[in-house]
Amino acid sequence: MKTYEGLYIFAGVAKDEILETSLAKALAEVTRLGGNVISQEVQGKRTFARPMKKKDSGTYVAVRFELDPSKVAELVKRYRLVEEVFRVRILAVDERLEAKLAEQKNAAARREAAKALRNAANAPAETPTE
Repeated sequence: MKTYEGLYIFAGVAKDEILETSLAKALAEVTRLGGNVISQEVQGKRTFARPMKKKDSGTYVAVRFELDPSKVAELVKRYRLVEEVFRVRILAVDERLEAKLAEQKNAAARREAAKALRNAANAPAETPTE
Protein backbone atom coordinates (compact mmCIF):
# COMPACT_ATOMS: atom_id res chain seq x y z
CA MET A 1 0.00 0.00 0.00
CA LYS A 2 1.21 3.46 -0.90
CA THR A 3 -0.09 6.81 0.29
CA TYR A 4 -1.74 9.13 -2.23
CA GLU A 5 -3.29 12.55 -2.11
CA GLY A 6 -6.26 13.24 -4.34
CA LEU A 7 -7.80 16.59 -5.19
CA TYR A 8 -11.46 16.15 -6.14
CA ILE A 9 -13.58 18.82 -7.80
CA PHE A 10 -17.34 18.55 -7.57
CA ALA A 11 -18.95 21.04 -9.98
CA GLY A 12 -22.39 22.45 -9.45
CA VAL A 13 -22.68 21.26 -5.86
CA ALA A 14 -24.73 23.86 -4.02
CA LYS A 15 -25.68 22.14 -0.77
CA ASP A 16 -23.61 20.39 1.87
CA GLU A 17 -25.84 17.30 1.87
CA ILE A 18 -25.29 16.79 -1.85
CA LEU A 19 -21.54 17.29 -1.41
CA GLU A 20 -21.43 14.71 1.39
CA THR A 21 -23.24 12.08 -0.67
CA SER A 22 -21.09 12.80 -3.73
CA LEU A 23 -17.90 12.59 -1.66
CA ALA A 24 -19.06 9.37 -0.01
CA LYS A 25 -19.73 7.87 -3.43
CA ALA A 26 -16.26 8.91 -4.66
CA LEU A 27 -14.50 7.57 -1.55
CA ALA A 28 -16.44 4.32 -1.81
CA GLU A 29 -14.47 3.63 -4.99
CA VAL A 30 -11.22 3.78 -2.99
CA THR A 31 -12.48 1.31 -0.39
CA ARG A 32 -13.99 -0.91 -3.10
CA LEU A 33 -10.51 -1.34 -4.56
CA GLY A 34 -9.09 -2.31 -1.16
CA GLY A 35 -7.83 1.11 -0.16
CA ASN A 36 -8.07 3.02 3.09
CA VAL A 37 -9.13 6.67 3.42
CA ILE A 38 -6.86 8.46 5.90
CA SER A 39 -8.23 12.00 5.90
CA GLN A 40 -10.40 14.41 3.95
CA GLU A 41 -10.63 18.19 3.96
CA VAL A 42 -13.21 20.31 2.17
CA GLN A 43 -11.30 23.32 0.82
CA GLY A 44 -14.37 25.25 -0.28
CA LYS A 45 -15.97 26.48 -3.44
CA ARG A 46 -13.80 28.23 -6.02
CA THR A 47 -14.44 29.86 -9.35
CA PHE A 48 -12.64 28.33 -12.33
CA ALA A 49 -10.28 30.51 -14.38
CA ARG A 50 -12.49 29.83 -17.39
CA PRO A 51 -15.74 27.89 -17.75
CA MET A 52 -15.34 24.18 -18.43
CA LYS A 53 -18.19 22.06 -19.74
CA LYS A 54 -20.57 24.96 -19.04
CA LYS A 55 -19.55 25.00 -15.35
CA ASP A 56 -17.95 28.07 -13.80
CA SER A 57 -17.18 26.92 -10.24
CA GLY A 58 -16.66 23.82 -8.16
CA THR A 59 -16.11 22.57 -4.62
CA TYR A 60 -12.59 21.32 -3.96
CA VAL A 61 -11.91 18.43 -1.56
CA ALA A 62 -8.44 17.12 -0.63
CA VAL A 63 -8.35 13.45 0.33
CA ARG A 64 -5.41 11.39 1.58
CA PHE A 65 -5.69 7.63 1.14
CA GLU A 66 -3.70 4.41 0.89
CA LEU A 67 -4.03 2.17 -2.14
CA ASP A 68 -2.14 -0.51 -4.00
CA PRO A 69 -0.14 1.25 -6.77
CA SER A 70 -1.40 -1.19 -9.40
CA LYS A 71 -5.01 -0.09 -8.78
CA VAL A 72 -4.57 3.68 -9.23
CA ALA A 73 -5.20 3.53 -12.98
CA GLU A 74 -8.38 1.55 -12.39
CA LEU A 75 -9.49 4.12 -9.81
CA VAL A 76 -9.05 6.97 -12.28
CA LYS A 77 -11.05 5.03 -14.89
CA ARG A 78 -13.85 4.50 -12.37
CA TYR A 79 -13.99 8.23 -11.66
CA ARG A 80 -14.67 8.90 -15.32
CA LEU A 81 -17.92 6.97 -14.84
CA VAL A 82 -18.95 8.77 -11.64
CA GLU A 83 -20.95 11.81 -12.72
CA GLU A 84 -20.51 13.71 -9.46
CA VAL A 85 -16.71 13.90 -9.81
CA PHE A 86 -15.97 16.72 -12.23
CA ARG A 87 -12.16 16.44 -12.07
CA VAL A 88 -9.70 14.44 -9.99
CA ARG A 89 -5.94 14.65 -9.59
CA ILE A 90 -4.10 11.90 -7.73
CA LEU A 91 -0.50 12.33 -6.63
CA ALA A 92 1.77 9.93 -4.77
CA VAL A 93 2.95 11.24 -1.40
CA ASP A 94 6.73 11.28 -0.96
CA GLU A 95 7.24 9.64 2.45
CA ARG A 96 10.81 10.96 2.81
CA LEU A 97 9.70 14.53 2.16
CA GLU A 98 6.77 14.17 4.59
CA ALA A 99 9.13 12.86 7.30
CA LYS A 100 11.57 15.71 6.71
CA LEU A 101 8.80 18.33 6.87
CA ALA A 102 7.48 16.82 10.12
CA GLU A 103 11.00 16.87 11.57
CA GLN A 104 11.43 20.54 10.61
CA LYS A 105 8.06 21.39 12.16
CA ASN A 106 9.01 19.65 15.42
CA ALA A 107 12.39 21.41 15.50
CA ALA A 108 10.69 24.79 15.01
CA ALA A 109 8.27 24.02 17.84
CA ARG A 110 11.18 23.09 20.13
CA ARG A 111 12.99 26.35 19.25
CA GLU A 112 9.86 28.38 20.02
CA ALA A 113 9.42 26.62 23.36
CA ALA A 114 13.07 27.25 24.30
CA LYS A 115 12.73 30.90 23.28
CA ALA A 116 9.62 31.27 25.44
CA LEU A 117 11.46 29.76 28.42
CA ARG A 118 14.41 32.14 27.93
CA ASN A 119 12.08 35.11 27.72
CA ALA A 120 10.25 34.00 30.87
CA ALA A 121 13.55 33.57 32.76
CA ASN A 122 14.84 36.99 31.65
CA ALA A 123 11.61 38.83 32.39
CA PRO A 124 11.84 41.05 35.46
CA ALA A 125 10.02 39.69 38.45
CA GLU A 126 6.99 41.67 39.43
CA THR A 127 7.18 43.22 42.87
CA PRO A 128 3.99 43.50 44.82
CA THR A 129 2.96 47.06 45.46
CA GLU A 130 1.01 48.02 48.49
